[in-house]
Amino acid sequence: MTVEATIQAILGAATFTQRIQQIRLVPQRHGTEEHGAIYAAVARELYMPHLAPDFAYIHEAPFYDTEHFFAAYDMAARLTDGFTLISEGELQGVLLECPRTLLVFRTLLGLTKEEFAHSTLLAGGPDELPALSASQIDTLERSAIEYQRPNTTAALTKATTQARVAAKTITMAMNGELFGDAPPGLRSKQVKPDTEGGWSSVHALATNGVPLRVFLHQRHYGGAFRQVLDATSTKRGDLIEDAVEGLFVAHGVSFIRTGSHNQADIARRFEVHVTPAPDFVVFDPADDTLKAMLECKGTNNGGTARDKAMRFRSLKAESVRLGGIPLLAVLGGIGWARINDALGPVVRDTDGRVFTLSTLNSMLEVAPFPSLLPAV
Repeated sequence: MTVEATIQAILGAATFTQRIQQIRLVPQRHGTEEHGAIYAAVARELYMPHLAPDFAYIHEAPFYDTEHFFAAYDMAARLTDGFTLISEGELQGVLLECPRTLLVFRTLLGLTKEEFAHSTLLAGGPDELPALSASQIDTLERSAIEYQRPNTTAALTKATTQARVAAKTITMAMNGELFGDAPPGLRSKQVKPDTEGGWSSVHALATNGVPLRVFLHQRHYGGAFRQVLDATSTKRGDLIEDAVEGLFVAHGVSFIRTGSHNQADIARRFEVHVTPAPDFVVFDPADDTLKAMLECKGTNNGGTARDKAMRFRSLKAESVRLGGIPLLAVLGGIGWARINDALGPVVRDTDGRVFTLSTLNSMLEVAPFPSLLPAV
C-alpha cells in the first residue's frame, strides 16, 4: 500500500474510532522510514486546523479592567485637582479618603506591589512607620471607590498610618529622594514621559492627554497585557486541564487529576510507574481498573512543543507495558503547528487520539469512554 493511499485512508475515515484504527495500521503497512511523512501529513490535515491561537485571548481579570482602574484614576485626579495638590499631607488625605487611588500612584511610579512594599520600608524607616506588605497594598487597591472610613479608633489609626507611609513613599519617589542616583548603565524608572518632570509632567499629561505614540511606546516597553498575563498565569497553565475535568464531570466519567494526588498512590493503585504520572488517569469504578491515560500540553513555542512531544514517547512505552491502555493527548497553542518533530510524533504515540479544546467532546466517542459513560 502506498504512503498516499494510507494517508487518504486515514483522512477519509468516517469516525474518530475508524481513524484510530487506520493510524494503528501504519506500522504494519510501512517501514519506519515512511512513518514520519505519514504522521506529519495526518497531523497537518486533521489536527493542526483545530489548534486555537490562545495567545489572542487573556483571562478575565476585573482588577485589571478599565472600569476598576478608570474609577481609581478619576477619583485620584479629582481629589488632587488634576494632580496639583500633591504634597505629602495632601496625598495622605487622598489615600485615606479613597485607598484605591494607591493603584494610580503606584502605577505612576512603575512599581509592582512587591516593589512598592519594599519602598515603604525605605521611606518609613526614619520615622519608624510600619511598612506596607504586598497583601495590604492589594487590599487597598481593590477597595471600593465609595470607601467608608473606619469607625473605631484603632482601625482609623491603622488606616491613617498606612496612608501616611504610602504618601511619604510616593512623594519621595516622585521627588527623586527615595532611591538615589542610578548607577552607570542604569536609569531611574521615573525617567519616562509621565514622570520625567515630576508632578508637572503628570499634571501636563493629565490635562492635555497622552499622545498615542507615547501610549504605544509604553505598551511596547512594558509588554502588552504583561501584568494581567502574569497575574493569570496559573489560570492559563490550568486552562486545558480544567476543560478536561469539566468534560469528565459533566458526563460522569470516573477519573483522577493526578496533580492533586500523591504520585506514589497513583503508582500503587493503578500500576502506573512513569514519573510524573500522566495528568489524568481514567478508571472503571466497578473494579477500579485503569482504562486510559491522558496528558495535556499547551505551548505557543515550536521548540517547547518539540520538547513536550518527548513526554508522549515515555507515556506510550508505559501504555504498552500496561497492556495497551489507550493514551490520549489534549493539546493547545500554536507551538504544536510544528509538525514533523512535535505534532506528528504525538499523533503517532497516541494512535491519533489527539484532541484540542474545540474537539474535546469528540473524545467521548473513542474507547474507552463509550463503555464508561453512565447509561442514560
